[in-house]
Amino acid sequence: MYSNKVSKKAGLPPGTLVRIGKKYSEETKITVIDYDINSFQETVINDIEDVFSYKDSSTITWINISGLENISIIEKIGKFFNIHPLVLEDILNTNQRPKVDDFDDYLYIVMKMVYFNEDGIDITLEQVSIILGENFVISFQEVEKDVFDPVRERIRKNKGRIRKVKSDYLAYSLMDAMLDNYFFILEKIGEYVEDISEELLKNPEKKTLHDIHYIKGEMFFLRRSVWPLREVVNTLKRSESELVNKETVIFLNDLYDHTIQIMDSVESYREMLSGMADLYLSSVSNRMNEVMKLLTIIATIFIPLTFIAGIYGMNFEYMPELKWKWGYPFVWITIISISSIMVVYFHRKNWL
Repeated sequence: MYSNKVSKKAGLPPGTLVRIGKKYSEETKITVIDYDINSFQETVINDIEDVFSYKDSSTITWINISGLENISIIEKIGKFFNIHPLVLEDILNTNQRPKVDDFDDYLYIVMKMVYFNEDGIDITLEQVSIILGENFVISFQEVEKDVFDPVRERIRKNKGRIRKVKSDYLAYSLMDAMLDNYFFILEKIGEYVEDISEELLKNPEKKTLHDIHYIKGEMFFLRRSVWPLREVVNTLKRSESELVNKETVIFLNDLYDHTIQIMDSVESYREMLSGMADLYLSSVSNRMNEVMKLLTIIATIFIPLTFIAGIYGMNFEYMPELKWKWGYPFVWITIISISSIMVVYFHRKNWL
């Protein structure tokens, strides 16, 4: 069953597996990385039952499932690893908020992976679910595209401490990789905001305001995924679960600091964009005022000239100046003098 609307699940019993969220055409792909300090094995699994042999091994096993369209695979792995039906339901419902649930034998972690679309500044969120067990980590992704390659590379080359410690450090590494990508996204957004700021100062146009509102909406979208992360990391580092070792808590504290830094950056950009929108409106208003002032000055100069021309355009028979030899030059001298005096006056008042 598949639906991108939560309402389709209304009335069904709790734990019913229904795919809710954006649908992807990719097939489900299962990869397994099994390792310890002395050994390493990386395998692509075609049959989900081949995964089951890793459950009771003494090594650390990372099972990554990309693509959630095949519900039967999620159901089988849930039964074998004794994962609660409500957790499986949340894995398939990709509209979840980031959270942590403790089920004694395992921890269920939900986070959002964020990245740009290839065709622009559009921010896309992908739900990543992580099951942390005693000697295994199971990650569920909507698509194969991810930011976990650096973690895989560290495991392959035995870099750092990842192959020397337990599965909780692997879960931390996956979370850290996702948070690091937030910094990459924020850096790109910062460059985009800087370009808009320069455009705003030089030549603001309607497109500038559109860009401001667009990126502001993307920041709101990003904020919704970032805000709960603090509570997720805080819950993990304060957890009394035996699955989270004291050695890993130090790294979770660093992860918590990263979430605070990300939140501060998001809020700063949102405030900057709000200020830029106000600055655009002020700039447009000032330009309009300048135009109106210029038009008012021109109209003010021509008001007395129009008055003079109107009087001598009546052509009444007994107007004394009609027969005067110097009448026409005198009118022109008067018009030019009045115009010149008014221009000089406006200039001294700094209105021109």
